[in-house]
Amino acid sequence: MALPLNDRTAFDITTLLARRERSGKAYLEFLRVPALSGGLYVLGAGGAGPQQPHAEDEVYVVMAGKGKIRVGQDVYPVQAGSVVFVEALVEHKFFDVEERLEILVFFAPAEHSRKGA
Repeated sequence: MALPLNDRTAFDITTLLARRERSGKAYLEFLRVPALSGGLYVLGAGGAGPQQPHAEDEVYVVMAGKGKIRVGQDVYPVQAGSVVFVEALVEHKFFDVEERLEILVFFAPAEHSRKGA
C-alpha cells in the first residue's frame, strides 16, 4: 500500500515518480523541513542537467540510470547506487546521460533557505 504523498515520514518512490511525471518538471520536492529538503530529479537519456551552485550542501543518490557528474573540476561516472556529495557553492552538473537518471536529492539546510545569505 502506498503512503500518502503529504506524509512527511515515509514515501513511495513509484508514487513520487508518477507525481513528478504529471508535473511536467524534472524536479519534484517531496520533503521540506527547516534543516533538510528532499526531492526527486529525473534526466532523460541524452540530456544534461541545468544545475547551478546552491548555498546549501547537497547529496545525490542515483536510483536508476547511467551518466556522469562534474563536481568542481572532477568528473565521476554515476549509476544506480552512486552517492555524490556537493558542497555548498560548488559548480556541478550531470551530463553524458546514457540511461534515464532517477535521482534522490537532499539539501541541508532546506533548498533556498540560505538564499541571499
